[in-house]
Formats: sequence, C-alpha cells, structure tokens
Amino acid sequence: MPIYTKFGDKGKTALFGGKTVSKGNIRVEACGNLDELNSSLGLCLSKIKDKRIKTELLKIQNDLFEIGACLANTTDKNYQALGKRLTTRVLEFEKTIDLLTKDLPELTHFILPGGKTGSLLHYARTVSRRAERRTVALAEKEKVLSEILVYLNRLSDLLFTFARAINFQEKQTETIWSSKH
Repeated sequence: MPIYTKFGDKGKTALFGGKTVSKGNIRVEACGNLDELNSSLGLCLSKIKDKRIKTELLKIQNDLFEIGACLANTTDKNYQALGKRLTTRVLEFEKTIDLLTKDLPELTHFILPGGKTGSLLHYARTVSRRAERRTVALAEKEKVLSEILVYLNRLSDLLFTFARAINFQEKQTETIWSSKH
C-alpha cells in the first residue's frame, strides 16, 4: 500500500470520526504543531547522551501522540483517563524540574538559547510554546481537555530546564541577555 492517498491534494484532511476539514483548520494546525514538536524532540534524542533525559523525552513523544489523537478526535469520546495521566505527568515534570534545578547555577537573569546540544532543547521549547498557543486558540473555539493546556505549559518549562542541565553537563556557558537600550 503506498504512503500517499491523494485525499489531501485539494487541501482537505479527515479527522478521527471521519469529519473532513480544511488543512488550514485550527484543529489541524494544533495537531501539526504537536507533530513538529515531536520531530524536534527526535532531533534532540539523536544528540543527547544523558540516559535520564533521553528516557523522559521518549515518554514525552508518546504523550504527544496521545494528545494529538485526542485533539484530532471530534467525537464525544471520553478522555478522562488521558486527563488523569497528563495530570500525573505534570507532577512528574515539576519534580524533575525541581531536582535538576538544585544542581544548576541560580538563574538571576534571562539567558539566550545556546550550547551544542542545549540549543536543540531550547528550539524544542519554542516549538512547544507554539504548539501550546495553537492549542489555546483551538480551546477558545472548541472543547479541549484542560489538562492538555497545563501539560504543554509545563512541558516548555521542563525543556528549558533540560537545556540548562545539558549545557551544565557539557560545560557550556550560559549567555546572559543584556539590553543595549
């Protein structure tokens, strides 16, 4: 069976449940941003050596597939179990952020994204923020599981902390932002 279906050649796509919408639809946009985030995490995984962070990024990739499936579904399927899992994952994120932050230099200024591997995580963080913005835009128009919004918000904090931790491990200096004004 070929990978191409030709179904989308006219700018349409099908959501779970069979509803056909424009590829410019806000729901499709939100799902596409999650897909891009997942791909950016794959890039991070190709460069990161820290097993703990790699394991967590793989779990996040799986979470993002579940979140994307939830967002792509316009039927009244019950996602209560996903909501509970995401709430647990957010608590895990917060615990990890707190643990890693203990070993990092105190953050007293804004820093510029950088570092050999850390910059990839900073990039993933920005993609995460965009995915969050698009999901918020969808939630302003249609029903979205509130736990998804919390998860995406905390995910960007976790990716920021991972970037700092990797830079610290790799002895990459953080560049402090300074205003020229």
